Amino acid sequence: MAIVAIDLFSGSGGTTAGLKKAGIKVIGAVEIDKTACKTYSYNNPEVDLVNEDIRKVKGKRFKNIIEDNKLLLVACPPCQGFSSIRNGGENDIRNELVFEYLRLIKELKPDFLLMENVAGMSRGKGKLIFSKFVSQIKNKYKIKYDVLNAADYGVPQLRKRLVLHGVRNDIVQKYHIKVELPTKTYSKNGENGLKKWKNADVILGLPEIKAGEDYEDKEKGIFNHIANGLSELNIKRLKFIREHGGSRESLPSELTQNWKRDLRGHKDVYGILDITKPSITITGGCMTFSKGRFGHPFEDRALSAREAARLQSFDDSYIFFGNRVELSRQIGNAVPVDLGKASGLFFKEIEEIIGGKEN
Repeated sequence: MAIVAIDLFSGSGGTTAGLKKAGIKVIGAVEIDKTACKTYSYNNPEVDLVNEDIRKVKGKRFKNIIEDNKLLLVACPPCQGFSSIRNGGENDIRNELVFEYLRLIKELKPDFLLMENVAGMSRGKGKLIFSKFVSQIKNKYKIKYDVLNAADYGVPQLRKRLVLHGVRNDIVQKYHIKVELPTKTYSKNGENGLKKWKNADVILGLPEIKAGEDYEDKEKGIFNHIANGLSELNIKRLKFIREHGGSRESLPSELTQNWKRDLRGHKDVYGILDITKPSITITGGCMTFSKGRFGHPFEDRALSAREAARLQSFDDSYIFFGNRVELSRQIGNAVPVDLGKASGLFFKEIEEIIGGKEN
C-alpha cells in the first residue's frame, strides 16, 4: 500500500516538490495557468498534469491512475480574495474555488486531505466560506487545522498560512490514526531542542548582477538569477534606505516628492531585506523594490527570481519559465517547499503505520 497525491491548483509545484521530498508520490495535478504548467511539467515530468480550469475537471479523470493506492487530495485554492491586503469579500468568485475542491472530494472520496491557504481563510473575510467548507467534510473526515508559520518548518521566511489535514473516518477507526498538524522543527531562538529559524542569508553566494540583468550558468547550476530593472530615482532611494536603517521611513523629502500612491500603513514597501532574520512574506511582487522589503542587502537592485525561490525553499535545480512578471508570480504564489514537505512527512508516517499493520 502506498499513498499517492493529486495536487489541485498546483501552480509551479511548491507543494508537489515538498511532498516528493517527504517520499509521497504525486501522480496528478491540475493548474489553469499555462506558464506555471510549463514550469511544473519540466520539473515534474512524471506527473499527469491537467492544464485546465478546475471547474471543468471531473474526478473520474484520475480514477484509473490511482489504482489500488490510497489517495491524498491536495489543494491550495486561489487566495487573493481572502488576503488582508485585498478588498475582496466573500462573494469574490476566486474564493468559491474552494468548493471545487469540495466537489472533487465528493467525487474521488480520497483517504486523506491536505489544504493550504492564507491565514485569512479561517478568520475575517474568509471565515464563513471556510466554515461552510469544513461543515461539508467533518462528518466523513477527522480534520485538524491551524495557522502555521512557515519559519517553524525550515523555511527562511515569516509566512503564516492556514494548513488543514484530514483523514477519512473509517481509516482513523481501523488504524487508530491520530490526526495532527506538522511537527515543528524550528523556533525563533532554537529553544526546546528545536533548530533556530533559518535567516534570509540563504540568498547569498550567487554572482553579482545589476538591476535589469540576468545570469545563467548551467555548469554551475545557476538558473533564473534574473532581476527587474530600476529607475535612477529608485536606485537613489535604495542606496539611501540601505545606509539609513533599511526602511523607507528614513527617506528625505526630496526622494519622496513624487510618490504615486499613499504609502501610509505599508511600512515594508521600498525596504531592504534583513538577512539576519527570516525574510518577510514572499509575494507575487517579490522581484519589485516598491512592493515589499525586497531590496537586496548589498546590491543596487531588488531580489532576483532565484533569490526569491531560495526564500521559498526551492532547490536551485528547480527551474522556472516565463517573463519577469510570470516568474515573480509563480514563485511568490507557491506553497513553500519545506512547509509542503512537513505535511508530507505526517502522511508518510500514516503510510508506514498502515503498511505495518497490513503486513
